[in-house]
Amino acid sequence: MIIETEGLFKMSARYTTTAIVLHWLMALLIVVVFPLGLYMHDLKLSPLKLQLYSYHKWIGITLLLLAVLRVLWRSTHTPPPLPVTMARWQKRAGSAVHLLLYVLLLLVPLSGWLMSSAKGVQTVWFGLLPLPDLVGRDKALGNLLGSVHESLNYLLLLLVLVHILAALKHRYVDRDEVMNCMLPGKSLKGNRS
Repeated sequence: MIIETEGLFKMSARYTTTAIVLHWLMALLIVVVFPLGLYMHDLKLSPLKLQLYSYHKWIGITLLLLAVLRVLWRSTHTPPPLPVTMARWQKRAGSAVHLLLYVLLLLVPLSGWLMSSAKGVQTVWFGLLPLPDLVGRDKALGNLLGSVHESLNYLLLLLVLVHILAALKHRYVDRDEVMNCMLPGKSLKGNRS
């Protein structure tokens, strides 16, 4: 159901199917890659650890590509309007969290790629496509980027938790349609489309 058209931007009562698929696919990958990163980090050097690092990198690069697609999609598709009853500060806070999530969804995998490059370990996507090193080999820089990558991951985790709590608040406290706009297969109240 299209509500309003402004030039190239179409405003809908729901997110587009593409936006919903990107959102949930990225959420699934984050749920896999974060615990994997925690687990593999403290393992002793072994073939298993090297394989897990490869999986972690594959997922990270996939997340980076999906984040770029998501930003491009979002730049031409206006999200559904927020409830008019929502406080102005909540709308601003929500916009700030979403912006930071987009930034971190780009920076976290990019920082991992930079770290690998600085540590002299090339990233090979799915074991098939060697990606160029983004910086030269530099142990000190690699260690610094490792700390940056870890810190950005924890910040992303914090914002994801805030995002989930806000969605649950909309669903169970405010009882509005905000969460339904992003759920696959959900129709909105009064919306048969």
